[in-house]
Amino acid sequence: MSLVRRLLEVDDLDRAQFNGLLDHALAWKREPAALPQVLSGYAVALLFQKPSARTRVSTELAVQSLGGYPVLLRGEEVDVGDRETSEDVARTLASFCSVIAARVFDHADLAAMSVAVDVPVVNLLSDRAHPVQALADYLTMREHFGDLEGRRVTYVGDGNNVAASLAFGAALTGVELTVVTPPGYELDDDVIARARNLGGAIDVSHEPHEGVRGADVVYTDVWTSMGQEEEAEVRRAAFAGFCVDAGLMAAAGPGAVFMHCLPAHRGEEVAADVIDGPTSIVWEQAANRMHSVRSLFASLDVRAPAPGGRHRSP
Repeated sequence: MSLVRRLLEVDDLDRAQFNGLLDHALAWKREPAALPQVLSGYAVALLFQKPSARTRVSTELAVQSLGGYPVLLRGEEVDVGDRETSEDVARTLASFCSVIAARVFDHADLAAMSVAVDVPVVNLLSDRAHPVQALADYLTMREHFGDLEGRRVTYVGDGNNVAASLAFGAALTGVELTVVTPPGYELDDDVIARARNLGGAIDVSHEPHEGVRGADVVYTDVWTSMGQEEEAEVRRAAFAGFCVDAGLMAAAGPGAVFMHCLPAHRGEEVAADVIDGPTSIVWEQAANRMHSVRSLFASLDVRAPAPGGRHRSP
């Protein structure tokens, strides 16, 4: 598998790279003693404009388990775009760190960072994509079902960053994906076109019960993401009827499992008896955040910072 130069969106990877990351994640999960210490002597900048439980814990542990040193930076300590430009933040970090991984509000900040420096830049979440979540999702499906080719996944909810990354991951693994949203909250046409150009079987629907029929996995996310709080009431009304409850899981058929990227709002996008019930694999999914991002970090094209930093001139 070739080294990964950056990961801003899932389709920065090709099919061999994406599936190779899943292979390594599974192998090292089963045999942690085989973990390569590829980050020994290297620092990894972990920048969080948005707070997170799973992403912070999983990335810090992943870096440490590979022998590296995680450098945690909160949004208020850096203030990207206000006190300093995205490019200047990246150039500074690249003077000390061999990887920049960031959880940001605006995807454009990540794109600007990636252009400004020669170190790998990893998207830990943006408004446009959540590639490290998709890696954990497909790792969990691989672990549960075995081969992914031809499996059917139905995503019910907002056509957001998580849905976009699921679409690209589906195209790279042979999964058939249906995205079911209320009118006005569809997955971007550009994402659908790009996923289909990768060979993905991507369908869209506005009918939850029809969309989940025959699904192996029913997946949902919160209706209102961080930064969208002002839209909460409008969204709650628009998403009425899109809660994944026992009736919706029954429509998917026997053997279907439930997934959620968390945090979850029981009684809104998912019923408590579903997320806490026997069809739920959300906790395996959450645990796999560390195993999948560890595989990604181990596959990055990492080198020591050059004198004066590894950055490109403005």
